[in-house]
Amino acid sequence: MRYLPLTASDRRQMLAAIGVGSINELFADVPKAARSDGLLDLPLAQGELEVERALSRMAARNVAAGSAPCFIGGGVYRHHVPAAVDHLIQRGEFLTSYTPYQPELAQGTLQAMFEFQTQVALLTGMDVANASLYDGATACAEAVAMAHRVTRRDTAVLSGALHPHYREVCETYAQFSGLKVAALEPLPGAADHINIDNDTACVVVQNPDFFGALHDWTTLAARCHEAGALLVVVVSEIVSLGAVTPPGAMGADIVAAEGQSLGNALNFGGPHVGLFAAREQQVRQMPGRLVGQTVDADGRRGWVLTLSTREQHIRREKATSNICTNSGLCALAFTIHLALLGEAGLTRLARLNHAAACRLADRLATVPGVGVVNTSFFNEFTMRLPQPAAPVVEQLAEYGILGGVPPSRFYPERVDLADLLLVAATETTTADEIDQFAHALGEVLR
Repeated sequence: MRYLPLTASDRRQMLAAIGVGSINELFADVPKAARSDGLLDLPLAQGELEVERALSRMAARNVAAGSAPCFIGGGVYRHHVPAAVDHLIQRGEFLTSYTPYQPELAQGTLQAMFEFQTQVALLTGMDVANASLYDGATACAEAVAMAHRVTRRDTAVLSGALHPHYREVCETYAQFSGLKVAALEPLPGAADHINIDNDTACVVVQNPDFFGALHDWTTLAARCHEAGALLVVVVSEIVSLGAVTPPGAMGADIVAAEGQSLGNALNFGGPHVGLFAAREQQVRQMPGRLVGQTVDADGRRGWVLTLSTREQHIRREKATSNICTNSGLCALAFTIHLALLGEAGLTRLARLNHAAACRLADRLATVPGVGVVNTSFFNEFTMRLPQPAAPVVEQLAEYGILGGVPPSRFYPERVDLADLLLVAATETTTADEIDQFAHALGEVLR
């Protein structure tokens, strides 16, 4: 793409064409408090080479996840992605394809989506899954909205151990849909006291939860169903389902998950892929798309877009969601990675993750003043330090260690969470890296 800045004459002509006297008039509706006063502290002009050098110097100040021992989790995880995944998704027919507006002509795209849906349904233990959403957080918010439609009730109860980003997205959605969100206080290591009444549309929980703890939600599911509410289970680390009881087996009505861990690298925070699964009787209230299998007039196997409950396909008032596409390429990467693993490979990968986390917990527990909060975990757990965790993480970075996520960054007002540190280990974590982390942590805390 060529870079062709506008001249002053160009700007004058454009402003005259739309009937305003200056560029500032275009921002008249933006509150004054939200506008910048004057220029930002940036050079007015540089050549391309100079800009590249300046940005490279800035980037070099970062410690990238792939360049150092990395113990960061908190909803995104560093996993090994086989080279075959990127090779296959970069084939032209995959990389350049877009939303199939005449879907039955795009049989290859539909088949890939169908296989993805099958994998997600099997992983989560649910009846039916859609063809993906944007990410785990929006999938969670869509689950709450769906529960509102199914139950015709107005309150969603969110567990205190739900990922705070997922909570914020639910609260944002609720502002404009008439829903009430009752978000419980985050209390690591303590059970939520969940009250379910006649106005409760759903209860949203997570497994493993934000603090890494594992749960059996079977009893809660029974309580929800007895009260006429739905249970939404969130999974932010999809690899855990290679070892942990799937939400469907616990009685979940809707599952919202993040699929980044399979096939998709960290990528500076995205794009990711949202997984969404539900019970068959609720299929017409699901957001997004659903691809189905059929046969053509000659009896050959084929695929069709069975449901597309979005506003681009049907009347706006009938739409279940305003999400206008699916994360097709990320979903394909997920599908390829999982197909390469197979069931036995996923189980082995999950065991490797759990074993790495156990080694990490045992080693860090030897650092004076450090304790593990969790009584159970998969590949992530919470530690309690003898001092605030956020400055410790910054000091660990100076040792070349990406030392985890302080929950206080999400809840700065909670003084009781200041000394907690969330750490994760995956199949990419080596014993030497664990030793480096423990040594550096001991030095920082000394």
